[in-house]
Amino acid sequence: MNYILFDGSVRNALLPFTFTRPVADIRIGILTIREKWEKYLGLTTTTITEEYLEKKFPMVEMEENVLINASFLPTENLISIVKELKPKEAIFQEEEVIAFYTTDSQEEVDFDDYHQIEFEEELIQVKNTWDIFSKNEEAIRADFALLTEGRESQAIPKSVNCINKEAVFIEEGADISFAVLNASTGPIYIGKNTTIMEGSLIRGPFAMCENAVLKMGAKVYGATTLGPFCKIGGEVNNSVLFGYSNKGHEGFLGNSVIGEWCNLGADTNNSNLKNNYAEVKLWNYEIGRFDKTGLQFCGLMMGDHSKCGINTMFNTGTVIGVSANIFGSGFPRNFIPSFSWGGASGFTTYQLKKVYEVAEVVMKRRNMVLDDVEKEILEKVFELTAQYRNY
Repeated sequence: MNYILFDGSVRNALLPFTFTRPVADIRIGILTIREKWEKYLGLTTTTITEEYLEKKFPMVEMEENVLINASFLPTENLISIVKELKPKEAIFQEEEVIAFYTTDSQEEVDFDDYHQIEFEEELIQVKNTWDIFSKNEEAIRADFALLTEGRESQAIPKSVNCINKEAVFIEEGADISFAVLNASTGPIYIGKNTTIMEGSLIRGPFAMCENAVLKMGAKVYGATTLGPFCKIGGEVNNSVLFGYSNKGHEGFLGNSVIGEWCNLGADTNNSNLKNNYAEVKLWNYEIGRFDKTGLQFCGLMMGDHSKCGINTMFNTGTVIGVSANIFGSGFPRNFIPSFSWGGASGFTTYQLKKVYEVAEVVMKRRNMVLDDVEKEILEKVFELTAQYRNY
C-alpha cells in the first residue's frame, strides 16, 4: 500500500513552522510526525502539501493509496485500522478525518459515500503551534517506548549520576561526562553521537537527537526535545528545537518552539509567564490577529533561519516568522514578521540576497548546501509574508 501524508485543516494554524515544511515534518517528542508514521507502518511516505513545497516534499501517487492526516500522531491501534482500510472506507475522530482509502482513478472524494469508521481512542493531534511544546511530554513517552522496545541501552558512564536508570536510553556514540540524569519524572533519550558536557543537569522527559550537544553546566527541564545537531547551553524548560539550531550560551528558554537553522545570541531570555499571570495570546496567521491560547505559560515561537543578537529579551507569547534578524536593547514587538531586520527601535526588510548569504554560511558549517530548491521556498515565503511587513 502507498501511504501519503496530507497537511489537513490545521496547516495555517501551525505557521510560521509550516511556511517551510509540511505538517508531517514537524518534530514533537523524539521523532518528526513523518518519522513516527513510517516507523509504525514500516514504509516510507510522501506528502500532499503547498505547491511551492512540492519540489522538496514530493507526492507519489500509486494505483491504491491511503491518505493520512499528518496532524494526528499514530498509535498501535490506529495503525492496525489504517492498514486494513478498504475502498470507500475512512477513519474519523468526531468531524475530523484521520485517514481514507483512494485510488488514482478516483476523481473526487465524497465522504458521504464512504463507510466512516469512528476512532474513539484518544489521540495526540497537533492543531496549534503551542501544542508542539504542551503535548511534548506525552509524545516523548510514546516515542521512547517505540524506539527502545526490545533494545538495550549503552552503559551509563560511571561519572554520571543517574536516577531511575531503567528510564534512560543511550544510543551508540554518545559522550557523557559528569552529568546528572534524573529520569524519575520521565524518560531520558540520548541519541547517536551526542555530547553532554560536564556539569549538565537534565530532568526528564527529555529527548536529544543525533549529534546534538549540551554545553557545560546546562540546565534542562522536561519536557524538552533537542533536534539533530542542536547546541544548547543555559536554562531550557519545556521547549522543542526542531534541528540545526543553537542556544549556545546562558539565558532562559521556556515553553517555546524553535525551528531549524535558528541562533539565539548569548544571554537571550524569553518570558513564559505574564506579570499579571493572565492567559497568553499569540499571533494567529489564520485569523490575522492575536488569539487566546488557553495557556498561562507560553514563550517564543521562532520560524526557520531566524536569529537574535546578544542580550535579546522576548516578551511572553512572541511569534517570529522565517528569516528574521532581531537585535538591540528593549523588548521587540511580540509579532515579528518574516524577513524583518531590527528590534525595539524599529524594523526594515531583511532582503533575500542577504538572507541567502547568511544561510549559505550557516548551513556550510553543517556540511549542507542552500540549494536552488531551498532558495525558491524562501523566495515564496518572502512574497507570502510581504503583507505583514508594514514598518
